[in-house]
Amino acid sequence: MLLTLGWENNQRVHGCLVHIDIINDKIWSQRDGTAYGMANELVNAGIPKNQIFLAFQPADIRQYTEFAVN
Repeated sequence: MLLTLGWENNQRVHGCLVHIDIINDKIWSQRDGTAYGMANELVNAGIPKNQIFLAFQPADIRQYTEFAVN
């Protein structure tokens, strides 16, 4: 998990930017609030696309992505 945390304009800031789980040796991206996409960063680091699930996408939509399908 990668969080934004702190204070801004006298308001508390606390939010999940990235949430990734490892389930059955596969990577499940639960939340991705980055501009480029953590899945792309994982691919650039050498992880095959068929090992990465975009869990934040509905299951019936995942088939149209370039990543693993549940």
